[in-house]
Amino acid sequence: MVEHIERQTRQKDAIHAALADCDEFISAQDLHRRLEDQGLRIGLATVYRQLNALADSGAADTIRLDGQQLFRLCGDDGHHHHLVCRKCGRTVEIDPPSESWLRKVAEGHGFTVESHTLEVFGLCPECRKAGSGAAAR
Repeated sequence: MVEHIERQTRQKDAIHAALADCDEFISAQDLHRRLEDQGLRIGLATVYRQLNALADSGAADTIRLDGQQLFRLCGDDGHHHHLVCRKCGRTVEIDPPSESWLRKVAEGHGFTVESHTLEVFGLCPECRKAGSGAAAR
């Protein structure tokens, strides 16, 4: 039996720490820019590779917003989903819908459920308020 040993590197640690400092979802490019602003020289390809490895291992969540893949460290080990503001990126973890609801919807369309993801996109209260103020002018 071969045991997989994961290497810890300075770059991997820096990427993980920078992602941990982000409360909201962030793109690989924006995270790379933050690392450069901190004086760290890590290639964009390395940032992508490490973020995708975190997502593949379940340590990071990933969503697509406006055609861009965004990443965020998981807040806990429990199964959760997100409310995401499409304007400012504010993110709130929410509990998953009931398994019975998912199965009912799937069965109603002739599907089975193997896995699911649920992300809800909209506007947070602050962005809604800012948008209604601009519309009133």
